[in-house]
Order: sequence, then C-alpha cells, then structure tokens
Amino acid sequence: MMHRIDQRFVELRREGRKALCVYLCVGDPSLEASGFLALEAIDAGADILELGVPFSDPTADGPTLARAAQRAIAAGATLERVLEVAARVRARSEAPLVLFTYYNPVFVAGEAKVARLAREAGVDALLVVDLPPEEAGPLRACAAAEGLGVVPLVSPTSHAARIEAIRRASTPLDGAPRAFVYSISMTGVTGASPSDLAAAARDAEGMRRSFDRPVLVGFGIDGGASARLAAGQASGGADGVVVGTALARRIEQAASGDEQRRAVCSFVGELRRALDEPA
Repeated sequence: MMHRIDQRFVELRREGRKALCVYLCVGDPSLEASGFLALEAIDAGADILELGVPFSDPTADGPTLARAAQRAIAAGATLERVLEVAARVRARSEAPLVLFTYYNPVFVAGEAKVARLAREAGVDALLVVDLPPEEAGPLRACAAAEGLGVVPLVSPTSHAARIEAIRRASTPLDGAPRAFVYSISMTGVTGASPSDLAAAARDAEGMRRSFDRPVLVGFGIDGGASARLAAGQASGGADGVVVGTALARRIEQAASGDEQRRAVCSFVGELRRALDEPA
C-alpha cells in the first residue's frame, strides 16, 4: 500500500496540479482552534499540512512566526499536545500531515518515542528544521521503523557538492515514504521580503532530478501571485509551495475565532486558485 503522502503527489501529478502545503503553528490561537483551522485549510484546498511545534528559540522563523510560537506556548502547546491535535485532524481527514519541529523537543522526548507518537497520531513525515542531515540518521531510522519519512531541507547557499551530500544522507529508508524535499527560496528567516521566486522554481526543477523526489519551495510566498512564481511552469519548476508566515499573519490580525476561520479559508482558497490557473 502506498504511503499517504506519496499517494497525494501521484494524484497531483496525474491531475497536472501543484501541491499546496500550509504551515500552522499549533496552539495559536489555541490548541482547540488549531484543529478547526487545520480542517478549514484542508477544505479550502491545502494538499498537505505542516503542523508546527512551537519552540522558544525558533531560529529559522521571522517575527510573525516567533510571535505565533510565543502565543502557542502560553496557550499550553507542547510536542505531545500538538500530536493530540494532529490525531483529531487525522480522525476527520486523510490529508498528509507533516510534524514541523526543532530538534530540542525531539531530543528531550526521545527520537523513538516521538516517531511512535507521531505514527499513532496519523502523521506521515517529520521535518526537523535545525537537524543537519548528517546527524539525522538515528531519527530517520526511528521514523522509518514507524513508516514515517524525514523531510530534508536545501538552502539557496547549498552548492552542488552539498546538495549531493544532503541527497545521500536523506535517501528514504525501507518502510519510509519518499515524501518531498523542502527548498528554501532565500537566505534569512521566514516572512522576509520575497526573493527571486522564479529562480527558486528553476532551481527546484534541478533538485527534483537530483533527489528523484518532489520538491516544494518555501519562504517569501505571501499571496497567489508569488505562489505561482515559486511553483513555476505547469510542465516544470517546483512540485508545489509551502506557505506559513502569510497565513499566521492573517490569523494574528483576525479579531475573533470566526474571523480567523474566514481568513484561513479565504487565503488558502486564493492560493489554491492561483496554483490551479492555466499557465
């Protein structure tokens, strides 16, 4: 049986569509609300959800996501509680779920325990943003034993030799899904001004050939137009995009729970329509 996350990419490829991966910081504005917002995002057209574990020192995240993490921690979000939300989402949807985290919560809880709890919650892959691929072997083994993938990240400063090293270190193990590669579109933190997203789409096409896996572009995507640029042409470019900060900003600015749900539905719908527009 094909893994859920791999099956989604097969379906998208057959339909000639780009993947829309949406990041939510779980616990912002509350643990209960995060589950509802996740389901709203799926209903509005998200193909994959990244469910973020809030961390006190999110070095890859800009001010918007850092504030979201602070609010989530204040609301009681922990790795275990994020996985409880993931389980509630899984009970309502078959959309692929990626657990996005920094390594410290994984280290504290234990790699094998996190992989087991993630699998029990219905998670499909782990994305550990600050774990170098050369150091990720033990976690990848624990994840594969539970049928989970570990998503590698490639930065715009990664030269050809470094990309090859990442590819070798992140080759999917037996039992794990192929999942995807996360291509960071620019240097710096999330939420910064968009870079050359058209170039990022072209780079993603080369990465897909190197890794023989789907490649999603993230960072700097703040609306439908930039999503289309980052995804590239229908016949090439990236396999899809990841959007987080722009959505977190809309959740932060909404004055009520109803407004938050409408904001998520409206913005994810905008991104979906832009990605699906004929070239």
